Amino acid sequence: MIKADPNTSRRQLILASAAAAFLPAGLTRPALVATPACGRQTPSQLEGPFFTPNSPRSNNIVKSGVMGSSLILTGRVLDQACKPIANALLDFWQCDGRGHYDNKGYRLRGHQFTDSKGFYRLETVVPGLYPGRTPHIHVKAQRAGGRILTTQLYLEDHPANKGDFLFDHRLIMERAVNGLSFDFVLSA
Repeated sequence: MIKADPNTSRRQLILASAAAAFLPAGLTRPALVATPACGRQTPSQLEGPFFTPNSPRSNNIVKSGVMGSSLILTGRVLDQACKPIANALLDFWQCDGRGHYDNKGYRLRGHQFTDSKGFYRLETVVPGLYPGRTPHIHVKAQRAGGRILTTQLYLEDHPANKGDFLFDHRLIMERAVNGLSFDFVLSA
C-alpha cells in the first residue's frame, strides 16, 4: 500500500501512483492515496548580488574550465493545481565547485524553457561553499506573462545548511535516478 508519510514527497507519490496504474493484469494493485494538490507557490528567496541579465539559452551551463562535480538537475514547472506549465522560463546561476561566481561572463549561467509537459533538464556542477552560505543554485522561474519567482535550491543533508541564514528545507533538491530533481510551483 502506498502511504503518505512526512518523508514522502509529492513527486514520489505521483510516480508511485503512475507506476501502479501500469501493473500487468492479474497482479494486485496497491491501494492509492489521492494525488496531493500542489497548493502553494515555491517559496521565494533573495536574488543575491551575482545575477546577470541576458544569460545565454542553454540547458548545459558548464563551460570549459569550470571546476566541480557534474550534476544533472531535472524537474517540472507546475501551477498550483499540479498542471504542467509549458514554455516556462527558468534562468539559473551559481558558483563553481570552489565557491567562485563568474561575474564577467556567463559560466554557470543560462536560461531555458520547459517542454510541452513542463519538464526541464539542466547540466551543471555541484556548487561549492560560498563564504557564509551553504551550497545553492539560484533560479528565476516565470510562466509566459506571469510574475517572476526568484528562489534558491539546496542540497539535502549538507552540514552547512544549519548555519545558513537563508536555508529553507522546502527548497531541497531531491535525489533522482540520474542526479537531483526539483519541481517548481508557480502561482497564477
